[in-house]
Amino acid sequence: MTDVNRYQSPLSDRYASKEMSYLFSPHFKYLTWRKLWVSLAQSQKALGLPFTDKQIAELKSAESQIDLATAEEYEKKFRHDVMAHIHAFGDLCPTAKSIIHLGATSCFVTDNADLIQMREGLLLLRNKIVQMLRQLSAFAEQYASLSCLSFTHFQAAQPTTLGKRACLWLQDFLMDLHDLEQYLEEMQFLGVKGATGTQASFLALFENDHAKVKKLEEFVAKEMGFTKVFPISGQTYTRKQDIRMMAILCSFAASAHKCATDLRLLAHLKEIEEPFAEKQVGSSAMPYKRNPMRSERICGLARFLISLNENSLYTEATQWFERTLDDSSNRRLYLPEAFLTADAILNLLCNVTEGLIVHPKMIEKHLEEELPFLATEHLLMRAVKQGKDRQVVHERLRIHSLETSRKIKENGQGNDLLERIATDPAIGLTVSEIHEEMNARHFIGRASEQTYEFLHDQVAPTLKKHSNIHSYHSQIQI
Repeated sequence: MTDVNRYQSPLSDRYASKEMSYLFSPHFKYLTWRKLWVSLAQSQKALGLPFTDKQIAELKSAESQIDLATAEEYEKKFRHDVMAHIHAFGDLCPTAKSIIHLGATSCFVTDNADLIQMREGLLLLRNKIVQMLRQLSAFAEQYASLSCLSFTHFQAAQPTTLGKRACLWLQDFLMDLHDLEQYLEEMQFLGVKGATGTQASFLALFENDHAKVKKLEEFVAKEMGFTKVFPISGQTYTRKQDIRMMAILCSFAASAHKCATDLRLLAHLKEIEEPFAEKQVGSSAMPYKRNPMRSERICGLARFLISLNENSLYTEATQWFERTLDDSSNRRLYLPEAFLTADAILNLLCNVTEGLIVHPKMIEKHLEEELPFLATEHLLMRAVKQGKDRQVVHERLRIHSLETSRKIKENGQGNDLLERIATDPAIGLTVSEIHEEMNARHFIGRASEQTYEFLHDQVAPTLKKHSNIHSYHSQIQI
């Protein structure tokens, strides 16, 4: 039940999925700390430290028994969250209490746990991006040849196809997916570095055996699922890695904002609408309203995510020597919020792209309204081929176009440009010749071919690569 007397983040309470919220929950965080402590102790024992099987078994058995109330009491006493959880864990492991966190510093659990949270969060986002790409790809293929009016400066331009327009969104999201996967491949673990990154405490534990210290780090990293470890660090891993990660999330947010903005504009034109529930209310005052609220929400969340990018840059810029503590309070805010926001955006994108509603008649109406203007270049070419002077015909077409446009805008009249052209002897084209040029297919160039080629050459291989990812059906709170 929601506590009405306490602030609840809309990200965890309303927008993000339960899966993503759990990854950044206290339970997952502190469970990961304990897994790191267990892995450290196991690895130290395997490399020769005199720990007993009973101690390791005790740590493992208590690993998931997290009592947050006890930890909170210890934190009030110590004013240190890591020490509080060491003692809370130790209370459950009286035999093994003395070996918990041996040789480590706080960042062994805090930084490494952050990296595990981020990795798992990125994998969840990747899966949802793949699902959204599947749906958007199917949409693009379905409408690959449906001619529609295109816009530059939000003014009518040469026709394209609806499928080609969807590929503009697809291409951006494909780039985001590529960047995310490349980051996952190159992501590095902090490892076992000690108080200032020199591993001095572990070298002392293993009596100056450098090989064992290196092995210790390899064992823990492998246990936590990482193949790459930072070779150099202070107490923390370099925050440059966070900058790369945030840049990917924020770049994705920009892609989402662009896609959702296009959908909002198309909704205004009544060409495409997002899904609309049977009992959904568009406005408390205007019963007829059918607002593109999901796309609007995508844009609002995307703006918030983009704004978080600065934090990662400032955090890296203000690191003093081997570490300062001012980054932890900031990262504790922006890292979870970045992931929960990206997740919320993807939930909405998956929902919207699953059920886009297309109105071909409105698309055709808008195209036909502008087609006479768009056809003037083709009419110019035809008249010249029939022996007319290019400059004379160009001027006559310009005059007729401007006059027609003026009457449409000032008087609300229909588009009579073709009739005006047909009666102008200086142009010399018959009505039938003019109408032969009015097929929108003459103006879309290779839009259909580009769509099919892009889907086949770029999208299909990516989807095939991820065919093992289960389908995802978005459940969102309207």
